[in-house]
Amino acid sequence: MDVRSEILTQATRLFAEQGYDGTSVQEIADAVGIRKPSLLYHFKSKDELRENVLAEMLAHWNAVLPGLLLKASTEERFDATMEALTEFFIADPDRARLFLRETLDRPDSMQAMLAEFVEPWVDLLGAQLERAKVQGLVQPDVDPQAYAVEVITMAVAGTAVIDTLQVILPDHPARGGTRTRHARELIRVARSSLYTNDEGEQ
Repeated sequence: MDVRSEILTQATRLFAEQGYDGTSVQEIADAVGIRKPSLLYHFKSKDELRENVLAEMLAHWNAVLPGLLLKASTEERFDATMEALTEFFIADPDRARLFLRETLDRPDSMQAMLAEFVEPWVDLLGAQLERAKVQGLVQPDVDPQAYAVEVITMAVAGTAVIDTLQVILPDHPARGGTRTRHARELIRVARSSLYTNDEGEQ
């Protein structure tokens, strides 16, 4: 077992379920199956652990967002790029729940992390979409940066609560499971609100 990775996984889950303040270092150590001193060997404090959990999550975005956003700003493979973006959260909804909880509980800290990891790529997408608007590929009333923020918000917030919302969006024999239906509709809405036609579906 990769102890450090397992600590981060369990911390993500517990912080998402109980909040940072409601989770003790001992609880995380118990979830991993190690002693508290062993956990503190890897992370000197709960605050350092929290910072690492969030930094690792946002660093993943920083690694994949450039390629995703550059592709999303053209007509090519829009659905595939959106699927990759949403899959990160749908594969582990605790990531989305933690992101949402931290955004509400510690906005100043999250703003600093978003400025470092996400803002540059939102700006890049904005520039790409502005060029696409001039070419007539993107609807003229689209606000590129606001569009990017809204898509991220829908992906994060929707996934964070999707298991609870299963009662009103249940699994469907023909349309798939709750998470699949959520992701598919998110992609459809994102595509149809961006392009001047359905050429984004490739």
